[in-house]
Amino acid sequence: MKYSNLLFDLDGTLTDPKVGITQSIRYALAKMERPYPADASLDWCIGPPLQETFATLLQTDDPQLPVEALRLFRERFGTVGLFENTPYPAIPHVLQNLQAAGLRLFIATSKPAVFAQRIVEHFDLAHYFLVVYGSELDGRLTHKNELIHHVLKQEALDPAQTLMIGDREHDILGAKANHVAAAGVTWGYGSAQELTAAGAITLLHQPTDLLDFLNLS
Repeated sequence: MKYSNLLFDLDGTLTDPKVGITQSIRYALAKMERPYPADASLDWCIGPPLQETFATLLQTDDPQLPVEALRLFRERFGTVGLFENTPYPAIPHVLQNLQAAGLRLFIATSKPAVFAQRIVEHFDLAHYFLVVYGSELDGRLTHKNELIHHVLKQEALDPAQTLMIGDREHDILGAKANHVAAAGVTWGYGSAQELTAAGAITLLHQPTDLLDFLNLS
């Protein structure tokens, strides 16, 4: 088998975090008296680093406003929002098969590691992964290229034997920056066009497609 190490994004790949993330974004903006139109979709906010997303939502160049928005977001997300989340169907089945095949599984998410760990433990997914890697609350390792570099170094992984699985272009581009191949999943929040343009080597349309791709089905 070509790949012995699998890096998984969390949001939009393993679990659907839409309610928790979008409601926490709306909470933060309302607290800042900058409410977002109730009928406008915030799906595009799921995946990219949130501080940059808040800069876009607030239409500001003031570096402090996104920081405050992120603080308010975490005020709700850290207590309520992180559990307003649902694992995608078949994810436990797929992870169990990957683990049984001897593959080494890791999470590599832009979400703070402290939140990611609580989420996978809550949904009984933690035991499939050797380590849950995420960003730091101070903003370090938020960008996927830095995070994947960190995982490769910490775990002494061979990039040629490592596959990143994610639903947004940030996952694909971060992997490419580290000479890691990436598979794009289309059940999350990135389009097939976005993932292909970023350089995904394959598109997975349902979780079990990963088993087929790795010749494990």
